[in-house]
Amino acid sequence: MTQTLAAPLSAEDCTVQSMPDASPVKWHLAHTTWFFETFVLEPEVADYRPFRPEFRTLFNSYYNTVGPQHARPQRGMISRPGLDEIRDYRSHVDRRVLDLLERDLGGAALDIIELGLHHEQQHQELMLTDVKHLFSLNPLRPAYQESAPLATAEPPALRWCHHPGGIAWVGYGSDAFSFDNERPRHRLLVEPFALASRLVTNAEFLAFIEDGAYQRPELWLSDGWDAVHKQGWRAPLYWWREDDAWHTLTLAGPRPVRPDEPVCHVSLYEADAYARWAGSRLPGEIEWEIFGARAAVDGNVLETGLLHPRPLAVENSDSPAQLFGDVWEWTSSPYAPYPRYQPPSGALGEYNGKFMVNQLVLRGGSCATPRSHLRATYRNFFPPHARWQFSGIRLASDAP
Repeated sequence: MTQTLAAPLSAEDCTVQSMPDASPVKWHLAHTTWFFETFVLEPEVADYRPFRPEFRTLFNSYYNTVGPQHARPQRGMISRPGLDEIRDYRSHVDRRVLDLLERDLGGAALDIIELGLHHEQQHQELMLTDVKHLFSLNPLRPAYQESAPLATAEPPALRWCHHPGGIAWVGYGSDAFSFDNERPRHRLLVEPFALASRLVTNAEFLAFIEDGAYQRPELWLSDGWDAVHKQGWRAPLYWWREDDAWHTLTLAGPRPVRPDEPVCHVSLYEADAYARWAGSRLPGEIEWEIFGARAAVDGNVLETGLLHPRPLAVENSDSPAQLFGDVWEWTSSPYAPYPRYQPPSGALGEYNGKFMVNQLVLRGGSCATPRSHLRATYRNFFPPHARWQFSGIRLASDAP
């Protein structure tokens, strides 16, 4: 899948870095391979000789336990190795890992291989979001893929799905794969609440814009108001005005903003301001998980092929719709460890635990997330100013 997603891109597309928070596709291709070479092949293959010893530093992301890293903001300066050599690197490591799987590997090694597969799925989504940001800076406004026909839909009226509150089980409780930040499973007291039946649409967010919300300080968190002024925000990322109409960039190129689609590419600050403007609030991640645990893990995800949020055509009368896919949903919950959480020992303990500060949790997955990567307990996290991910809004409220 990783190679399929990279296939439409040129070597130049794969080399350029659009901002420090994004990475070149070539780096994603190499880093996901580096993970298997470093954490699987080196410990399991006697006298293993790395493909190129320099790659241990060049494609190390943030694992200080492994050793030094190339500076993240300078990943776009790595013109060599070229894309062909990176593909050779991937083929070499893939063959060696497949050879390993013919052996009777221990459970620990198999667990790391499984973690590496889910790690690669994270980077598949990042490849698409990073390419979209890169293309947004090109005045030619290139397209990653051809546009797919989209049916129009009149979103149903927003309604509230109520929950009585009480003791709720939170976190992953099965023996199947999950990330360490989803565990341990524990109980929490939840006050009565309600979750919106669907995502906020572009039409609803346009009403927020037209009401002058980006000029109204009373709607914004202090840091959000600072970001609005410093960054010049007046609309979601990738939106612009042309011929008295709003347009947006998609991975299929530019087109007019469709009022029936879920709003996308907004920060936590914008999501929070919209919720306040609408007389509501953002959900806590546990509130989201209570309803997410009851829903089928399906929706507009990577395998759909649209790579863009789609309108809601049909909804379930009893439960919230669009809980999985379309857009990651901002919550009001800080990304923090669950009670009794302990990061794994060794270098893989750096995977999640050290990022549990200054970030907010998102739930549900997006139109670029692989379906098999998602579950109700999955905790994505980004800093509150982030907008280049497929992030959107679902409202919540306190029960009367």
